[in-house]
Amino acid sequence: MNNLSTPIELRGYFGAEVPFMEHIGLEPISLDENSCLTRLSIRPDLVNSRRDLHGGALMAALDFTLSAAARGHAPLRYGVITIDMTTHFYEAARSDLTVIARCSRRGRSIAFCDGEMVDNRGAVIAVGRATFKLLDLAKAS
Repeated sequence: MNNLSTPIELRGYFGAEVPFMEHIGLEPISLDENSCLTRLSIRPDLVNSRRDLHGGALMAALDFTLSAAARGHAPLRYGVITIDMTTHFYEAARSDLTVIARCSRRGRSIAFCDGEMVDNRGAVIAVGRATFKLLDLAKAS
C-alpha cells in the first residue's frame, strides 16, 4: 500500500471530509487502488458498558475503510453509497484496532469489498463485507 495521506489533495480521509470519522478518531493510514488501512484507537467515549469498544463504532470504522477501498482507484473522482454491509464480531475489542479493507471486484457503478479489524495482539476481532454504489462526483454536481 502507498501512503496517500501526505499529498495535499488527499488530506483528510483520502480526499474526503468525513466529520463523523473525525469524531470517532479514525486515523487514515494508507490507500492504494484496491486496499485501505485505517486505525481506530480505544477511547472512553467509544466504549460500551463492559468498557469494550462499542460495536457501532467498530461498524462505522469498518464501513468507512471498506468504502475507501471501493474508491481507491480514483479517490478524488468517486464518492460511494453503502448498498449492503454485513459484519461478524468474533470477540470483544479491548485495544486499538487496525482496519484492513480490500476491493475484490469493481464494475462501472458497483464495488464489492471485504475486510477485517485486528487488535494489538494480531487477533481478528471482526470481519465485514460490503457492496457500494460508486458515484462520479463530476456528474453529481
